[in-house]
Amino acid sequence: MNRILLLQIILLSQLICACGQSTTNSTQDLPITNSNTMNDSTLPTNQELRQRLTAEQWYITQEKGTERAFTGEYWDHHEKGIYECVCCGLPLFVSDTKFESGCGWPSFFQAVKKENVKEILDKSHGMIRTEITCGRCGAHLGHVFNDGPPPTGLRYCLNSGAMRFVPSK
Repeated sequence: MNRILLLQIILLSQLICACGQSTTNSTQDLPITNSNTMNDSTLPTNQELRQRLTAEQWYITQEKGTERAFTGEYWDHHEKGIYECVCCGLPLFVSDTKFESGCGWPSFFQAVKKENVKEILDKSHGMIRTEITCGRCGAHLGHVFNDGPPPTGLRYCLNSGAMRFVPSK
């Protein structure tokens, strides 16, 4: 009985702390240009996107998956630069807005531009959360919570696999 209770507590804590997990599949194609406007002629096919992304990047951005806490490339990353969408290259967050939240995923308190990160109500897994996606291509990034530091009070909790880091020159 105690083992079952312990397992339930562990599973519940993982579910509560998860920033990006969802099981909804998305088969939307993603653009590869750097403009903010989508143009059907710039959209790669799913096959092209699968060739360009790793299996984990595909799972995170296209199937709304999540990486395990404390395992992503950028959760403990402190270099100066810009974090971009791994699918389309849209600038998402600047390293100056990154902070240590303790959740095990890269956390930021402000996006580069509000329109670069779209917010969508997420009622999956018996919770009500706010999913964040790329404002250009719709790739799943993670979730945003209202428990971040000043000045915004927001914690954008992202999957490392949804981002690419470009160091400052």
